[in-house]
Amino acid sequence: MNIDSDTAAGPDVDTAVDLRPPRPLHERVARPTLALGAGALTALSLPPWGFWPLAILGVVLFAVCLNTAHARWERVRVGALFGAGWMFLGMGWMVQLTPPGYVTAGLVFSSYHAVAAGVAPTGRWGVIGRPVAHTLVEATRLSFPFGGVPLATMGISQVGGPLAPLASVGGVILLTWVVFQIGFVLADAKPGVWAAAHRLRDGDRNVLPNFIGRIAVVVVVLSSFVAPTGAAAGATLSIAVVQGGGEQGTSALEVPSLLVTERHLEATATINSDRDLDFVLWPENTIDVNNLRSTSKFEDFSNSPIRDLVAAEANRLSAPIIVGVTEDARADDPAARRYTNAQVVVMPDGEIADRYDKVRRVPFGEYVPLRGLLEQITSAVDQVGEAVPGTKRATLTFEVQSQAEPVQLATVISWEVFFGGRVREGVVDGATMIINPTNGASYTGTIVQSQQVASSRLRAIETGRWVGQAAPTGFSAVIDNDGNVLQRTSVSEQRVLYADVELRTGNTWYTQLGDGPFIWLLVIVLTASIALARRDRAIRVDGKPHATKT
Repeated sequence: MNIDSDTAAGPDVDTAVDLRPPRPLHERVARPTLALGAGALTALSLPPWGFWPLAILGVVLFAVCLNTAHARWERVRVGALFGAGWMFLGMGWMVQLTPPGYVTAGLVFSSYHAVAAGVAPTGRWGVIGRPVAHTLVEATRLSFPFGGVPLATMGISQVGGPLAPLASVGGVILLTWVVFQIGFVLADAKPGVWAAAHRLRDGDRNVLPNFIGRIAVVVVVLSSFVAPTGAAAGATLSIAVVQGGGEQGTSALEVPSLLVTERHLEATATINSDRDLDFVLWPENTIDVNNLRSTSKFEDFSNSPIRDLVAAEANRLSAPIIVGVTEDARADDPAARRYTNAQVVVMPDGEIADRYDKVRRVPFGEYVPLRGLLEQITSAVDQVGEAVPGTKRATLTFEVQSQAEPVQLATVISWEVFFGGRVREGVVDGATMIINPTNGASYTGTIVQSQQVASSRLRAIETGRWVGQAAPTGFSAVIDNDGNVLQRTSVSEQRVLYADVELRTGNTWYTQLGDGPFIWLLVIVLTASIALARRDRAIRVDGKPHATKT
């Protein structure tokens, strides 16, 4: 009779009295240190460092720590330390903006992996359940709390590696699971695939979960070779992406908004009118109507003098200009500090063809969750305005000179590009290209900017569409449908990127399915693996079941 290794050892140690003598100090320190280091390696796989194999290595070391942690509380601690090494380093840019927010975010998201480590099954089914559990908490991070904080994700780390095409199959969630599954399989000391197959044939079921994990990874990776990636529409758009330039790491209080607008007008003025452009893309927040008005009346962009200047440039170039506009939205309550954040299409004749208002707002940056409660604790929340969320689908539609029919662009402003569902919405509606106007001028260093370019690359692969990204001080970029960065600016420089963008149609599996089916599949697999692990614990050496506490 074949006995599982964890079964042969008797009841799970979580439910038994641990009579072992205390371990030496160096052994007690080694596992926590290794877990913290495993998380740090995972963080170093992220841009701007971006060495993708480190994510897999980090997961392997994390799995080794879990495999040697016998008590549940030890596994919870290992999960928390792994998450801390990953999150505190990967989101280090937050220190400059909000030290309390940085500490809070790091602790909260580290606790996610502590929970996953505590919930996931032990024994032979851990190699299946643990990767799924940690993927599910990462999926949770995409939507909770405050609508999600999808920064420093595993998917971003793999955009430059051979696993990136998996994004077209199942988005960042599938990509995350594959990295975790590879790491846990490698850490689980079992024979090779063929040897495992022979042992299964001979009735050795100990190797079954590891074998399943390996085969699942192989099948998923092979699926990316046959998965659809959209199709060329047989047309191109000639575009210009404008970066006005300026000092990085500055806030709106330090740089007058009019100066930002002037820099982008100057950069646009360098474009030769002989170019046959289809549109010009400006970054987010390049026009702040609030600070341009000359009277106490709350004006919008359509009534502001700056619209005439933009329209004059659009007329000179015979091409629409898509500008980032911030407007006052507090006419009914001047003390409310409400505003809108939109991209507006200004046509050569001065008309506004379309408008998209940002839907996904940055928590504590564009609005304050639990504002009423926090106002009782600190006055700092008064410094953050309240962006009014848009309600429109994530598209802009307008006419261009090279196409007989209006073009439709999937439009995601700044933060929204980190959410695959926002881009997918525009593509499902028929968009043939993606634009991401953004504003990372307030961030010191290049962590956020690099991760945003990586996110744009993932969105390109997920949807099979080209991406134009415009930022006032960097990075601006042009990315093809395979996620390759064809052009990218440097930080702070004033520059215009020119590109002939291929319009594309059709769906990938990700745009057809979205995240939902993969999340439910992971939930089912986790539930099954926990049940199977409990069944294993309920079997005595002689094969008779006994009651166990679970």
